[in-house]
Amino acid sequence: MRFLAYACLALAVVIADQMTKFAVLSRFEYAERLNVIPRFFDLTLVYNPGAAFSFGAGMGGVQKYVLIVLAFAISLWLVRGVVKGEFGQWGNWAAAMVVGGAMGNVIDRFIHGQVVDFLLFYWRQWYYPAFNVADSFICVGVFLLIVDGVLQSKKQKAA
Repeated sequence: MRFLAYACLALAVVIADQMTKFAVLSRFEYAERLNVIPRFFDLTLVYNPGAAFSFGAGMGGVQKYVLIVLAFAISLWLVRGVVKGEFGQWGNWAAAMVVGGAMGNVIDRFIHGQVVDFLLFYWRQWYYPAFNVADSFICVGVFLLIVDGVLQSKKQKAA
């Protein structure tokens, strides 16, 4: 029963991710931009056939399957870690965030063949590559997994 909260968080991430992507897909044409904060943040619609920063985008389509398998493998490893109690509380929540984000992007790969991105931050000539809600949860989750690992390591050394 204690794992239900983590499963609910992962599901909430998937739902939030897919709802925001649906909203953008229903209102934007490809590469259309809507300025939200002048000279800093736009909503846009772009697709990423690769991983983070379009890594592997030029692999001729095979990257879709490689990235789906990788997302499932990492998600299964994280779920196993939560079930076996390998993480602290921060790590459990973080794992749920990463799993939810990974599954949100997997859904895109199945439906669209690539990931839908729409959050674009920039300043002057600098642009951060567009990303989505799933990517945000993956990044926060990975950061919290690192924090959890450091905290768990300190606990073990103190014991």
